Amino acid sequence: MTTRQLLSEINKKKSFLCVGLDPDLDKLPKHLLNAEDPIFEFNKAIIDATQDLAVAYKPNIAFYEAYGIKGMQSLRKTIEYLNANFPEQFTIADAKRGDIGNTSTMYAKAFFDDLEFDSITVAPYMGKDSVEPFLAFENKHTILLALTSNPGAFDFQTKTVDGKELYKQVLETSKTWKNSQNLMYVVGATKAEYLAEIRQIIPDSFLLVPGVGAQGGSLAEVCKYGMTENVGLLVNSARAIIYASSGEDFAEKGREEALRMQHEMAEFLG
Repeated sequence: MTTRQLLSEINKKKSFLCVGLDPDLDKLPKHLLNAEDPIFEFNKAIIDATQDLAVAYKPNIAFYEAYGIKGMQSLRKTIEYLNANFPEQFTIADAKRGDIGNTSTMYAKAFFDDLEFDSITVAPYMGKDSVEPFLAFENKHTILLALTSNPGAFDFQTKTVDGKELYKQVLETSKTWKNSQNLMYVVGATKAEYLAEIRQIIPDSFLLVPGVGAQGGSLAEVCKYGMTENVGLLVNSARAIIYASSGEDFAEKGREEALRMQHEMAEFLG
């Protein structure tokens, strides 16, 4: 999917909502646990209930790897269901990969060619040759971890090196990489005050923004400092939507939360 197609969906739905699909068997509604594939049935219900309100879905790969082969089969069924029934949805493999070139190429093939995701999250710590293999795939996007929402982000990302914060050096350097037009960036909503300076470095790139809601981030602040003429934002919500209820009405309650967020987003889109 191209960014132009993504923007078209954002404008059509008046939404830049990304739903995180992070299924935990310990938190799933009990009535699903007897199903042949509880994780897929849970995801399918959430997708069906929110697909007209969201423009993207982001399975966190760890929540599938944790259950071994069965979990990865659930992931495959989920992405195949999305691609077959809702091809307009932008799909994100939240895998946070990052390794030497040959390994990155294999990671990219796994998620882009085999599973057919539109994008993948990647850690930049190992530099250019660990990221460019992902960028080589046409109409696929690499979402670079730039400034994350967790407390440990301050351990390294905001440290000053040669007079400049490390995350700013990551942003500036990444623009020089081959096919950098395929880059998006992760910026946590809890770091909204940094967005104005980030936009000076990457004024037009799409940002994937976790941390709104459960982690304390403000959608208003994110939009104030991070929104561009072409929107440039995907705001992720996982727990608030997928665990809005632990009962048989979980999908209905999840839709209510997604609708609340979509209404708020529509106001910022005008």
